Amino acid sequence: MTPMTRAMSFNTAPDRYAAFRPFYPPALFELVEELSQIPLAGARIADVGAGTGISTTQLVQRGADVVAVEPGEGMAAWFRKSLPDVPLVRGDANALPLADGSRDLVTYAQAWHWAEPHRAVPEAMRVLRPGGSLVVWWNLTAHDVPWIGAQAERITHHTGVSSPPLNQVGDHGALRRAGLDGLRLSHRHTRWSRTVPLDLHLGNLASHSGFLVMPEQATRDFLDTERTRLRALFPDEQVEEVYVVDLLVARRD
Repeated sequence: MTPMTRAMSFNTAPDRYAAFRPFYPPALFELVEELSQIPLAGARIADVGAGTGISTTQLVQRGADVVAVEPGEGMAAWFRKSLPDVPLVRGDANALPLADGSRDLVTYAQAWHWAEPHRAVPEAMRVLRPGGSLVVWWNLTAHDVPWIGAQAERITHHTGVSSPPLNQVGDHGALRRAGLDGLRLSHRHTRWSRTVPLDLHLGNLASHSGFLVMPEQATRDFLDTERTRLRALFPDEQVEEVYVVDLLVARRD
């Protein structure tokens, strides 16, 4: 299974992605403003790999002027239905269909790991104005929480797909090798949680690419077993999901 196969699997289930994936905490956007030194209100942003519009929605709510970039047909169709007033162009991180120097920020929410850094970094730099920033972030499950760490191991065993360690996601070395030397890099983490019904938690799991590319019965079997496990931990069927948002900002001076 190639990374592109997994990336394109989201187009088969945009409704699942939109319904179950978490939003991002307010503290993240405060950090973006602090590290980029650009207020989001009025900022011209390219939100790349926008998907169903989770990050775009939150940026627009903060007054940003956003153009979304999305390669997948299914995700783009869902985005246009959900956010009809936000412009969306089809494209990907490696060949942005945007003018030179036209954006204050280029953001990748839960999307940078699908890009090819040696191509995507120069593209972001081309699109950014002087003083703009490349901003990438991920919502990562907090594996130091015992039940979450144990669940992550079961998911890896079942799907063959593992989440990278927190200290490897915002890989400064890889970004520097891709052409970020001379830029001001900042790296931050912010921890947060949400409490959701058990069914929503299981739906969130099933919206990940490792499950989307599996036979449906294999996914159902895993989720049924997981439901039984989690009911023992959360008798009221309210699950506290704990996340660490990993944020990397590369400012172009």
